[in-house]
Amino acid sequence: MEILRVENLTKEYGKDDAKVVALDNVSLSVEKGEFVAIVGASGSGKSTLLHLLGGVDRPTSGKVFVEGKNIYDYDDDKLAIFRRRQVGLIYQFYNLLPILNVEENITLPLSLDNRTATKEELDNMIEMLGLSARRNHLPNELSGGQQQRTSIGRALITKPAIVLADEPTGNLDKKSSDEIVALLKKTNKELKQTIIMITHNLDIAKVADRVIKIEDGRIIEEA
Repeated sequence: MEILRVENLTKEYGKDDAKVVALDNVSLSVEKGEFVAIVGASGSGKSTLLHLLGGVDRPTSGKVFVEGKNIYDYDDDKLAIFRRRQVGLIYQFYNLLPILNVEENITLPLSLDNRTATKEELDNMIEMLGLSARRNHLPNELSGGQQQRTSIGRALITKPAIVLADEPTGNLDKKSSDEIVALLKKTNKELKQTIIMITHNLDIAKVADRVIKIEDGRIIEEA
């Protein structure tokens, strides 16, 4: 079942001689439960694509359908609700709130939406993340890998339609990187979570079901 469809997506910045085409007429489709890696060099347009898929920015033209609905038909308020409920975002630099502990950072998206997780749901999530002994720790008391695990939990706790991971291992050593990639693969298989991951590392991309290569704002290869 198709969960994401992108049609002729274009993003331009500036005008006339100063115009930059960051994304050039991109179309793609992702099935529910699929793990897709998007690879490309810095400046290739992969992060721009990810932001457009998540409703973080609006395109110059084109459409993004999530579960059959074009998200850019939404006004800003509805788009914000879409991002909060339907998209899990994982960034390179974690973006955890320093005054909140692990459990509070994970449940923050639910709190902002006036929702709560059951104790069982939260306990299972924290156990899967390998953070049971760290649930009351603040971010500055965690390793980089543990902080990224927390951010993954925050992305998953809302049970989003899609998880978007932007260079999730870019700030980690190899051991921690391998652990994070294995965790993403586990959530994909066990929770049937649809994941789209941006990376410049081809070895990391190999864990995905499908790899899309992007260059100069265009898809040049799919495998």
